[in-house]
Formats: sequence, structure tokens, C-alpha cells
Amino acid sequence: MRLYLVRHAQSEANVRKILDTALPGPPLTELGRQQAEALVETFADEPIAAVYASRALRARQTAGPLAAARSADVQVLDGVHEVDVGDLEGRGDQEAIETYGKVVHQWTQGALEVPLPGGESGHDVRARYVTAVDRLRERHDGTDEAVVLVSHGGAIRLGAEWLAPDVTAEVADTGLLPNTAYVRLDARPDGGWRCSEWAGIRVQD
Repeated sequence: MRLYLVRHAQSEANVRKILDTALPGPPLTELGRQQAEALVETFADEPIAAVYASRALRARQTAGPLAAARSADVQVLDGVHEVDVGDLEGRGDQEAIETYGKVVHQWTQGALEVPLPGGESGHDVRARYVTAVDRLRERHDGTDEAVVLVSHGGAIRLGAEWLAPDVTAEVADTGLLPNTAYVRLDARPDGGWRCSEWAGIRVQD
């Protein structure tokens, strides 16, 4: 089983450069819709068993063209939505961005007990995200096909570190994934995962 963790296409909040994590969230821009359409070609040669998305509108809109190209529906997966930034919601000022970055940095270093102001702790995010991916794997494990899961940059970077031992804290903390970039995780026989691609860069064994 191959799991592609795809960041959503450009949203209206991305253009405004604000922290917008509440559900259902803003829609895609016109460029974002074009980026979503381009995913059809990105995965043209990949046998895909299913296309999933978080409950966020931007994630579901991103997943839509790819699912439609496979004559499938987008399946919503609870638990993989973006990190809830709490009191920082809707802000794009330097203080808010720095606060978010400092807390997430601590999570990548293992300090999961630290919360965002009025928002989630690392423990909160890890519990829901890993549980959701575990449920997804139960449905598809053993297949030689791929599963695409469209969600969010912060959640993907953190989730990949928690799921795959070869994703180091330094890799998870390198910054935002570009819109529609993906992380590929390959299922291992021991029940774990291995990261084989990160935003277009192949990862060696």
C-alpha cells in the first residue's frame, strides 16, 4: 500500500496569508482549481484505490477532480484536518505566525504537551491524525494500489514524522509544503511506514 499525503491547492486564505483552520474554511482560488485539475495528470500512471480528503472545503475541492477522473467519490476522513490554531485564527501578523511556528517546532522536537493559545496541543493533533490514518490502513492494507489523502500542510508534516521513523524532526520542521505537493509513505510489513518521497524529492532507503 502506498499512501500519498497531498496538501490542498491554493485557497483564498493562502492568498491573504492568514491562519485559517476552522472548518469548513475558505474555498480554492481560480489558481487553486487549476492546481486541483493538474493532480489528475500527476497521478495518471498510479493505480488508485481511493481518494480521501479532510472535512475542509479546500481539501474536498482539491480531491474532487482526481476522484472524478477515476469515477469515484471523494471520501471524507475525520481527524486529518489542519491544526486548530485557536486564538490565532484569522490572523496573519508577524506575532501570530511566529507563535505558531515556535509551538509547532516544539512538537517536532517531541514536546507535544505544549498547546497553541486557545488551540490544540501536539498530543491532540497526533491522537486524531494517527488514529485516522490507522483506520484508513485497515481498509486498504495488503493492496498493491495507492491511496490519496488530501489534507493540510501542517498536519501532513507532523503526521509524516509521527508515522514514519525515517522522517526526522529536521525534515518535518523545514517549512510549508507547497500547494498540491505530497509526501509518499509506503506501508511496511511490520505495520509501520517508510517515507519514499517528500515534496518531489525521492528519499533513499
